[in-house]
Amino acid sequence: MDRRHFLAAGGLAAVSPALGRAAAPGPDAGSPLFRRVNFVSDGVDYTPVEYATRLHEVASREGFAADYYSLGGAVEALEKKFAALLGKEAAMFVPTGTLANHLAIRRLAGRNQRVLVQAESHYFNDSGDGAQALSGLTLVPMGLGQADVTLDEVKAWVERTAGGRVRTPIGVISIESPVRRRDHAMADFAQMQRVAAYAREQGIRLHLDGARLFNVPLHSGKSLTDVTALFDTVYVSLWKHFNGATGAILAGDASVIEGLFHERRLFGGAMPYAWPQMALVADHVDAYQDEYARAWRVTEAMMALLAGDGRFAFTRVPHGTSRFFMTVKGADPAAMVAYARRHDVVMATPNPQTGTVGMQVNPSVLRSTPEALARVLMAAASA
Repeated sequence: MDRRHFLAAGGLAAVSPALGRAAAPGPDAGSPLFRRVNFVSDGVDYTPVEYATRLHEVASREGFAADYYSLGGAVEALEKKFAALLGKEAAMFVPTGTLANHLAIRRLAGRNQRVLVQAESHYFNDSGDGAQALSGLTLVPMGLGQADVTLDEVKAWVERTAGGRVRTPIGVISIESPVRRRDHAMADFAQMQRVAAYAREQGIRLHLDGARLFNVPLHSGKSLTDVTALFDTVYVSLWKHFNGATGAILAGDASVIEGLFHERRLFGGAMPYAWPQMALVADHVDAYQDEYARAWRVTEAMMALLAGDGRFAFTRVPHGTSRFFMTVKGADPAAMVAYARRHDVVMATPNPQTGTVGMQVNPSVLRSTPEALARVLMAAASA
């Protein structure tokens, strides 16, 4: 369809209710709440008022119970839910993903404190050398510029450390997937299988930084438990996909998780009341994988409409999950972003030289339709 005619067609039929249903219900159809679509976050990105509205709704339900120092109540119920979803015996709430990774790797390593990690991982780049400073762990980075960890590189480091004059065996291999610093690309499943099998032979433990793990099944064809079965422990973010105010879940064998709340407290991570941070998560986790798949269908339809405009082009991430790139020719970057935001579509600022925008798919897309989104973006490109 010609762009001018498309923009003028304000009465285009909406897509089916299955595609267009809001990811988070608002109080009424005329409310300004729960309308914004964002292409920048992993979740719906509630405003403070929206979060408070939903929190009141959830906390008012019969049987809802507060925790005490992150034990019991709604926190315990969520821990049991995630343990089952991730195929693990036990799970523990942790206030941040940084601490979840640290507690898991510290516990798994024991006295073997050398840890293999991805050079592109959050744990290596964004934790301020906390592993070394707080727990005496030595992180060995692998795969610079890559999402994958290869068996050849793992073997090389295991054999190298075994040959040192001072015995320093590898205690843990930590793998992040998807990898944020690689635009949320997945680590290759077959590679992880080979690494895991070898690690078991060598008596090396395995940890998965799966902050965004719930996006992987749609793009890989592997279930959550297909992936988590390879690892002793797994961390999943509660605020990225599931719209908690903060928080993480660390899951694993009961022998690893039970009693770990003492170390959580040791590192200042025992919140007196954690329920306000994670009360919304249970509702979102039940629906997330279906909503994420439908959000991609809406996004694909939007991209098809925009491609016909002639100014829009799209680039996919190899082995990608939730992220793609949109290039817009001839648009004023600041004006485009401002126009879209005024019409409840939030985007990152385009690259001023190329016009390229990093776009993130999440269930907030279900608050609109492909036609409505394309209409806003076409008009924004002309602003």
